[in-house]
Amino acid sequence: MTTEQIIKELGLKVFTGDDLDKRKVNGGYVSDLLSDVMGHAREGEMWITLQSHANVVAIASLKELAAILLVKGIEPEGAVMEKAREEGVAILGSNEDTFTITGKVFQLLNKE
Repeated sequence: MTTEQIIKELGLKVFTGDDLDKRKVNGGYVSDLLSDVMGHAREGEMWITLQSHANVVAIASLKELAAILLVKGIEPEGAVMEKAREEGVAILGSNEDTFTITGKVFQLLNKE
């Protein structure tokens, strides 16, 4: 499933991201602890978090994650979005809480 398909299915907001129709999402990772994501997230996963600072972009870029999905209506600041654009990192948003949106992403990814 592509990032674009997930965005459409769940009505997610797009803050940054190019080629969303080509970004394959092969799983998800849920954590707000940066060291946990660094150690365990895998390339191509969608990272679901409430963290919205610049370090999140750096980790997503380093781990080659498909996208960052911010929860609870959290929005990244302008400087964070600029860094994400420079790094080619997709940042998405949802008004739902972590538990709810994670369940929905899980269901979508396991439909195929």
